[in-house]
Amino acid sequence: MARNSLAGKRTGKSKTAKFYAKNPKSRNKKKKYDTEYHSTTNRKRYRASLNKFNKNNPNSKKGDGKDASHNLNGSLTLEIQRRNRARNRSKK
Repeated sequence: MARNSLAGKRTGKSKTAKFYAKNPKSRNKKKKYDTEYHSTTNRKRYRASLNKFNKNNPNSKKGDGKDASHNLNGSLTLEIQRRNRARNRSKK
């Protein structure tokens, strides 16, 4: 079967990514904010809890392409990364 001719040719740059690529001042401001936000104790605890769930879950293996995902009731489950990360994107 022939290889997909489009594979690996898309740049995948969103409007936001293009904006920050053109505006280094804004990019630095965002980077500073993100660094401060992700270094807070609450964010560290949150990441640690998700990592712990992944590590201790017998169905989770390194490189299996799955994330810890939140259900509507707040519990955690394993879900394919693509679905988990795409869920709250803006729809066109």
